[in-house]
Amino acid sequence: MVSVTIDGQVLEVAAGSTVLQAAERLGIEIPTFCYWKRLPPLASCRMCLVEIEGLRRLQPSCATVVADGMVVRSNTPLIEETRSSMLDMLLANHPLDCPICDKGGECELQDMVMAYGPRESQFRDPKRVFHSKDLRLSPVIIMNVNRCIQCQRCVRMCEDVVGAVALGTVEKGMDTAVTGFEGSLASCDQCGNCVEVCPVGALMSFPYRYKARPWDLQETDTICPHCGTGCQLTVGARKGEFLRVRSDWEHGVNRETLCVRGRFGLDFIEGRDRIKRPMIRRDGTLTPVSWMEAGDYLARRLAALNGKAAGGLISPRLPNEVLYRFQKLMRTVFHTNNIDCSSRWSTPVDTLVPLMAGFYSRAPLEEVIGNDTVLVIGGNVTEENPVTEYLLRDAARRRTRLLMLSARPSRLDADAQAVVRLRPGAEARSLASLAAALAGGESLPGGGLAEIRSAIGGPAEDSGAGIDRMASALAESRSVAVLVSVDLLRSPEARATLEQLANLLQLLRLLGKGPAMQFLFDRANQLGAWDMGVLPKVLPGLQALADGQAPPTFERVWGSEIPPEPGVDFDAMLEICAGGSMGALYIVGTDPLISYPDREFVRRALDAADLLIVQDAFLTETVGLADVVLPAAGYGEEAGTFTNNEGRTQRVRKFRQPAFEARNNLAIFDFVAALGNRPLQPSTEDEVFGEIARLVPAYARLTPDGLGADGAFTRSALEPPPATFFAMPPAPATADRLMLITGNCLFHNGYESERSEILNTVADDPYVEMSAEDAAELGLSDCDPVVVQSARGELTAKLKVNRRFPRGLVFVPENYRALCLNSLMRRGEYPCPVEVRAAGASDGIAPLAGSAKPQDFGGGVAGSP
Repeated sequence: MVSVTIDGQVLEVAAGSTVLQAAERLGIEIPTFCYWKRLPPLASCRMCLVEIEGLRRLQPSCATVVADGMVVRSNTPLIEETRSSMLDMLLANHPLDCPICDKGGECELQDMVMAYGPRESQFRDPKRVFHSKDLRLSPVIIMNVNRCIQCQRCVRMCEDVVGAVALGTVEKGMDTAVTGFEGSLASCDQCGNCVEVCPVGALMSFPYRYKARPWDLQETDTICPHCGTGCQLTVGARKGEFLRVRSDWEHGVNRETLCVRGRFGLDFIEGRDRIKRPMIRRDGTLTPVSWMEAGDYLARRLAALNGKAAGGLISPRLPNEVLYRFQKLMRTVFHTNNIDCSSRWSTPVDTLVPLMAGFYSRAPLEEVIGNDTVLVIGGNVTEENPVTEYLLRDAARRRTRLLMLSARPSRLDADAQAVVRLRPGAEARSLASLAAALAGGESLPGGGLAEIRSAIGGPAEDSGAGIDRMASALAESRSVAVLVSVDLLRSPEARATLEQLANLLQLLRLLGKGPAMQFLFDRANQLGAWDMGVLPKVLPGLQALADGQAPPTFERVWGSEIPPEPGVDFDAMLEICAGGSMGALYIVGTDPLISYPDREFVRRALDAADLLIVQDAFLTETVGLADVVLPAAGYGEEAGTFTNNEGRTQRVRKFRQPAFEARNNLAIFDFVAALGNRPLQPSTEDEVFGEIARLVPAYARLTPDGLGADGAFTRSALEPPPATFFAMPPAPATADRLMLITGNCLFHNGYESERSEILNTVADDPYVEMSAEDAAELGLSDCDPVVVQSARGELTAKLKVNRRFPRGLVFVPENYRALCLNSLMRRGEYPCPVEVRAAGASDGIAPLAGSAKPQDFGGGVAGSP
């Protein structure tokens, strides 16, 4: 620690701290333009100059490191004169167009001039003009170069934090201008972080341009509904109309950054395919009715089921309170444990629960990746969890050793110390090889590794030098964090993969590496869904149904018996439907007809259910098959909480009323329960959260009011199981064909984002991605129309050649409804063997998917929905 005196106040700070940081701790305000906490100091604006005893010249406080005994003055006549002169120079060439500038009312230059500026300018020369008109750099970014004050925040944010390097400077001195390559941002992520950090109106959001002033907006702090990173954001609306999103610079895992989906993708809530009224099926056609008519019809249909099986599927994008209430409804009113929260994979609960109990770190991501080494397994962080990628890049460039083990390349590979490409379907084998290589080169105090080696075997013959290098890096590490993509859950081998992940984590613990693990979910509340017990074999808190203690506790509070036998996942529910034994299937907020593998089987199964109830905000393809449709509130129309990848529980706030005749999801559950004379209590969001806090140990002592601006962390409340090592799985069959995998792309997440008109202006058209070598071998070039064909079907889209892709891999994003990607895939088979060929004249390119129309639905819809 070193001692510094600033304006007569003495403070001890850590060595390496800057004068500006010390002043902030003392509450002393020093103005800045170019300084930004996340960025290396630039010291170009000269606004933060201070006097330091013993030095003849003023020094930039943002770049001056505190020395022991240093005496600093931040507010003297010389400093005031210097600041005023700097502002005068900035204003000399700054256009005085504040009345039409979108930054008006939020402009840092305005604030600085009011606080520190000259009362009258000394400059009389004509103002410099770069362009007479604003430049449209991209569909979402527009620039007025004349307003730029050369702080370079945007350029540094783009390069150092986002890693896109889409912005740069040209010329020098007073002629310096910020721009994109050839005046565009075609290769940009379109995240808008440059707009966020711009202190003036040089970079602006085109969708928000000329729409409102800050004082017109009613702003609400809430949580992003897209991926599981859990970014905080501030929604600006006027009279219920959504207008813009900005970040909260001081709170949340993301601080000032957002990705393109979070900043520009929330207009999906204005989608034109909202369900306006309840609907029931009459004479094979969905017909809009009143809530009372829908209730009467549903009550008659439920009474006629005669005790047949029931099942429920709900989206992990919904708040904890809705998820908790749904599983409670299914267990106490429908008397079933057939409950699931994903139609995109089957969760191996028996393996998952011990893994969560033993290794899941419910702690800030920044703290977790602050470990000596971070191993990222599977997926593409750049496209699926962009803000997580920003944090990983920062950690890798500062202090952390980054290791990447995945099938798809990502932008983080450039910052990684070791990169190993997995063969799709060989995740379990690769993790087993990594654990075996680590065990083979290490020793354990007191022995013990011999037994472990005999259990897990030796490194696989095909493990390669990359696995050995990665094992060496792990062995050299002091502490290790493991971030796991949900890609690993897609495969039929998910259970074996999680077992080998447990092997690796247990071995790292035995070697003293203190491993921490977190999933990288691509749904906003997937961890919350698991915590709320929206799984067939566990109750809330991941408490086993077979546990002799958990069911009586829940039965006592709920006032109802819980079926004693474990339920089945969604795949098995579809089998029950197809076999004609499913009475009621209740689907909330999700569209399995477009997301579950084997589209035709899903359609047949859903058609075979005696009663299909769909509760959603939007018209989906699954809605078209329903017997009863209940219009639900969408994002921003109901309050609650999300639990993000870190285990951080945060408030999701309401900023508009439900559209048309839609109702709050909790109110609809009450409505359905009352039809069976089984009313559910309590019913408000806060009351449901209180019940969660009483019954779910991980949420004990949490209250909605106590979550605070940064949320509150849940805690692991499960007992870690004893160490058990699993044998290395057999090698997967060698594929001699191209293998298709899927996931999210940068501009879309799931299918909600496809309803965003803004995202659709920047998103790629549907595409097929493969390596340059495979493309050349097939005689294909970038942007060629191609056909991807499997044993089940085919699709047509343009080719995207990726020179970093491994051979034998084909990637098609799952986010385009028009592609009907699931029609290519077979249940229980992933990755999917395919062939790729050039499209002929008869093969049409899939258009950008639009909103589902009533006329697209099987059976049709009568009247306006």
